[in-house]
This record gives sequence, C-alpha cells and structure tokens, in this order.
Amino acid sequence: MDAAAAFFEAVLADAGLVNGKADGFDEGADGSGRSTQIAELVNWLETNGRPTVQVGLKRSTLVSEELEKAQAGNILSHTTLSLFYATDFADQLENIILPGLRAGLMVLADRYIYTLMVRDMARGMDEAWLRNLYGIAPIPDAVFYLNVPPEELVQRSFAKNTALDYWESGMDLGLSRDMFDSFMKYQTEVQQVFRGLQATYGFTIVDGLRSAEAINTELRKKISAVLAGKEGH
Repeated sequence: MDAAAAFFEAVLADAGLVNGKADGFDEGADGSGRSTQIAELVNWLETNGRPTVQVGLKRSTLVSEELEKAQAGNILSHTTLSLFYATDFADQLENIILPGLRAGLMVLADRYIYTLMVRDMARGMDEAWLRNLYGIAPIPDAVFYLNVPPEELVQRSFAKNTALDYWESGMDLGLSRDMFDSFMKYQTEVQQVFRGLQATYGFTIVDGLRSAEAINTELRKKISAVLAGKEGH
C-alpha cells in the first residue's frame, strides 16, 4: 500500500511510510520554522490529491496533558522525561501513524524520534538504549533537519514567546545559572549531536536561515523526488 510521511524537527526531519517505512519527517529546534513548513506542505500535498495526517511531540491523548504538567514542575529526571516522550510517541504510532499509513495517507511529523534521541543524548542518555527504546519506529522515506544556529534560535524564541523555555534551554543540566547562556550551550550541543546522527541515519540538513518560501521550494522538490521514486517501483 502506497503511503508517505514527512517529519520535521528543529531542523526538518522525519517524512512517510510505505511497506513498513515512514514517508517523511521534519526535525529541528523550537523556532526553526518546522510548523510553518509542515502547514505549507500539508496544503500543497492535499491540493494535489495526496491526503495527509500529522503527528508531533506531546500530541498523544494518553499522556500529553500529564507530560505538560510534569514539565511545568521542572523536576523530572532525565530517564522519566525520556520515557514520557517515548510513551507519547508509541501512542501516536499505534493510533495515528500506522493506521494512517495502512489507509494510504502521507504521514507528516513535526519532529520524530530523532529529535527525542538527540535531546536525550545531549542529557547523557545512552545511544544504544535509545535505539532499542525507539526500535518500534518505522524507518522514514525522508527526514529533513531544519538547521538554524543557536544565535538565531534565541532571537526567534524571544520574538515569539518573550522568554526562553526551561527545557529548551537545558536548565536541568546545570550548564549555567543564566538561562540565556544555558540556552546557547545546550542548543549548540543539540546541533552537534544532530550532525552526528545525520552520519548514521542520512537525513537531509536544510538551511533554515533562508526565507520560508525558499525552504518550502526545496522541500517540495525533495519530497516530489521521493514520491516519484516510490511510484516508479
């Protein structure tokens, strides 16, 4: 059954499943422009007759509210935080991703397992343990990482929220008492880990400093190529 998915993270990462594979995923940090790109891609795909379904972080009806409440207290251990997100993903996998793919839909993910793995690895979690934890995840047909330097991310975060997020700043790691300084250090580490995983998983790194239109044009071309390849087999 033909299906496709797109996943975008703090870089665009995570995109579609066919025959047990996910179609496309978008990875990237908060402020990288993932959500804007996902919305544009959904409109483009559905206008061209390709129905979609979207997933993302903290969208599980099972644990999303509990995860939000737990994070608000800023007291979660690294392992507990990791398992919360893994449960959030597993619930969406069972109830949204797999049913969507079986129905022939394209699955677009506003962040997939790679963002979760990167965040955990930046917090000292073992990569082999994480690979085992997320071994249930379908392999995407395409993964895009929207790369935006920490210097730009911090400006976008202030412009959008007027303040920095405790977890996105890595304040739980004790990198610095100053949230701005901690944000810069944590996001720099996150980008380094992403680049390390890119060598393993081969997802596409997309320059997130360009205009939204230029980025979307590139994504459309790459997704079109993926779909053409699938339809040619």
